[in-house]
Amino acid sequence: MDLNTQNELVKKAIAVLESLESGNPEAIMNYVHPDKYIQHNQALPNGRAAMLSALDHLKDLGLKVSIKRALVDGDYVALHSVYDFHGPKIGFDIFRFENGRIVEHWDNLQEMVKKTPSNHTMIDGPVTIKDIDKTDANKTYVKRFVEDIMIGKNRGLLTTYFDGDHYIQHDPHIADGLSGLSAAVRAMEEQHIEMQYTHIHQVIGQGDFVLTISEGLINGEPNAFYDLFRVENGKIAEHWDVIEAILPPEKRKNSNSRF
Repeated sequence: MDLNTQNELVKKAIAVLESLESGNPEAIMNYVHPDKYIQHNQALPNGRAAMLSALDHLKDLGLKVSIKRALVDGDYVALHSVYDFHGPKIGFDIFRFENGRIVEHWDNLQEMVKKTPSNHTMIDGPVTIKDIDKTDANKTYVKRFVEDIMIGKNRGLLTTYFDGDHYIQHDPHIADGLSGLSAAVRAMEEQHIEMQYTHIHQVIGQGDFVLTISEGLINGEPNAFYDLFRVENGKIAEHWDVIEAILPPEKRKNSNSRF
C-alpha cells in the first residue's frame, strides 16, 4: 500500500472519531459502510445506524477526543487517543477498511490516571514513526515477547528483550525500567492480584510501533489488553497500555466477539 493511500485511510479514521465530538454525521455517512459495519464494542449495538443515532447523546455529554498516534497496517488503522467524558480516559480504536470504507471497529478504554510511578502520562512520548523497513521484524519480535513473557511461555527470557534498565513505562501503575516492572510484579503478588494473558488476537504495526490486542484474566475476570510497544535498536524501549474488563453476556448490546 502506497503512502498516499495510507494517509487517506488515517484521515478517514480520524474524521470518524472526531465526528463523535462534533456531532456532524458527514464523516460517518461517507466513510463507514452502511450495511457491513461490525461493532466489537459490546456496549454498543451493531451497525452504522447505531453510531449515527448516538451522535446527539455524545454531543450532549460534551465528549472530547484528542488523537495522539496513528498506525496503518494494511487495511487496519489504529488510533491512540485521549477521550474526555465523565472524566479523562485513554483509548485505542482500530478500524478495518474494505475498498476505502470502514467495515469493522474494535476499541479499548481506561480511566486516565494522572499521577503515575514513572512520572509519565499514559499517552505522552514519541509520535513520529521510524524504521518503516523494520515493521515485519518488529511485529514478530513484539509478538514473541508477549508470548514468552505476558502469556508465560518462557519468562526466563525477560531481560533479553530490553537494553538493560532503559525502558520507558506509561502503564499508570508501573515505574520505568525492568526494575520498575519487577517491583510492580512483587506488589501484585503481595496484594494477591493475578493477571494472566491467555491469547493474542491481533498484532498491528508500523515501523517502530507495534500494538498487540490480547485476551486474558485479572483475578479470574475476563479482560482485554491493548499494549503498544516502541522498538529501538532491536529492543523494547517504551510501552503504553489500556486494559478494559469484558462485559458479561447479559450486558452486551451486540453478539459479536470482543476481539
